[in-house]
Amino acid sequence: MRSQLFSFLTSFFLLTASLGPAFAQVPTAPPATDTTKKYANPGGVSSAVKAPWYKSKLVKAVAIPAVLITYGAITAQGDAGINQRNREFVQKQFRPVSTGFDNTLIIAPYFELAAVALAGVESRNDRINTLLIIAKGEAIMLASTFAVKYLAKETRPDGSDNLSFPSGHTAQAFLAASIVHTEFRDKSQWYGIGAYTIATSVAALRMINDKHWQSDVVAGAGFGILSAHLAYLSHRNRWGRKSIGRDVGLSPTYFGNGTPGMTISWRPTK
Repeated sequence: MRSQLFSFLTSFFLLTASLGPAFAQVPTAPPATDTTKKYANPGGVSSAVKAPWYKSKLVKAVAIPAVLITYGAITAQGDAGINQRNREFVQKQFRPVSTGFDNTLIIAPYFELAAVALAGVESRNDRINTLLIIAKGEAIMLASTFAVKYLAKETRPDGSDNLSFPSGHTAQAFLAASIVHTEFRDKSQWYGIGAYTIATSVAALRMINDKHWQSDVVAGAGFGILSAHLAYLSHRNRWGRKSIGRDVGLSPTYFGNGTPGMTISWRPTK
């Protein structure tokens, strides 16, 4: 009897020992996980990497104008240094022209903007929003340039007053040119090139007419470009992307007897 009980216990322990490794291989339940944020990113899309600060829209918008304004401020020495040397060079090479010419030329880029838009070339913004951007840019440009003029009190080369720095004419021309460039650069770079050529001509005329120093026109260009960039950065298209005023076109034409005229076309948009 004892031998039978011993044999049974021995067999039981051997069987238990043989089953031990099998039970040891059974995977255990995974630890509980935090499910409080399980719906935070259900698609599993990784978040976009934030661009460094020097690649932001604001930095790109102010980089070039800041260089122009800083250069103008550093070299604004009146009748000394590089200003005087450039004035003497310009007076030797060119004769003064009527100031009425540069007074009119400052808004020539806006005429280019209107002509291209009426010819049917689609701009970046519809016409109402473009007008709003122009109004905002003009307000920024006038406020900034005249504030600096009264603070700087720089005497003009011809001694007419002490509102030389920066050049308001140049700022106006480059503001208009920057808007033309921004509105049509996706269609052709030549629109912007033409507008900036006009603006540069205004800057040159201001020096030729002895109304501004070189530092004045360089800084004025910076103020004009900066005003345009700030107007675009701060603008929100209140009417979305719906075309407003783009269905009306205007083009020159000639009638049978050779009389010139204008043709107005209307293309209804859906």
